[in-house]
Amino acid sequence: MSLDLSLFHVKLQQFGLDGSEGTDQKFMDYYHHLVAINEVMNLTAITEWPEVVDKHFVDSLGIAALPQEKRDLVLSLFEKGASVMDLGTGAGFPGIPLKIMFPQIHLVLTDSLMKRINFLKECGEILHLDHVDYVHSRAEILAKDKKYREQQDFVVSRAVANLATLSEYCLPFVKVGGYFIAYKTDTVEEEIEKASHGIELLGGEVEFVHHYVLPQTDLHRSIVMIRKVKATPKRFPRKAGVPSKEPLT
Repeated sequence: MSLDLSLFHVKLQQFGLDGSEGTDQKFMDYYHHLVAINEVMNLTAITEWPEVVDKHFVDSLGIAALPQEKRDLVLSLFEKGASVMDLGTGAGFPGIPLKIMFPQIHLVLTDSLMKRINFLKECGEILHLDHVDYVHSRAEILAKDKKYREQQDFVVSRAVANLATLSEYCLPFVKVGGYFIAYKTDTVEEEIEKASHGIELLGGEVEFVHHYVLPQTDLHRSIVMIRKVKATPKRFPRKAGVPSKEPLT
């Protein structure tokens, strides 16, 4: 199946990113495996190439849309081999597109369903990805593991949970001085206001919020950068299910 990469390249360029023959092949191989496995396993409702490009691939690379100073900070750390955890990655977004575009990062993909982890491992083999850990676990359990707790330069998440809940899941994994980066829609201010107390309690501080539109679409997005300024108290995250039922507000 032939795929039109020209518009994808234009959109990457608007983010200041350059594709290559190698990255093109990886994105195409990823797409083909995603839609093939999606026929037997529910990974995504978005399967048409143009939509996958916009809503999965380009969306996952939204950190490149940050203003220059923040963009330079994040991408320079990526290029130096930063540790990046994608918590609740699902079908691999945003982690795998980030790994394809920034192969130097050390990536941890986590998900609570083993069948999705198996799919991600297959993707890693097909795409020849190195320095990737595939972890089957819930955040509440994994956060007790010293190998991962407060060891990550970045934790990223495109999960649909509210920011208060996401912060309790993600901030325990971020090292002091690192960042939790939440991919959100453009209606994020109310979430930030409700989550502010919990973020502070977890050792975080909202440092920057950036609103943008995905190139050549009307899809509005936000990036929330939360800096880890102090260690997360050991009691967080709370027991399974509690962060979503009783967000820290």
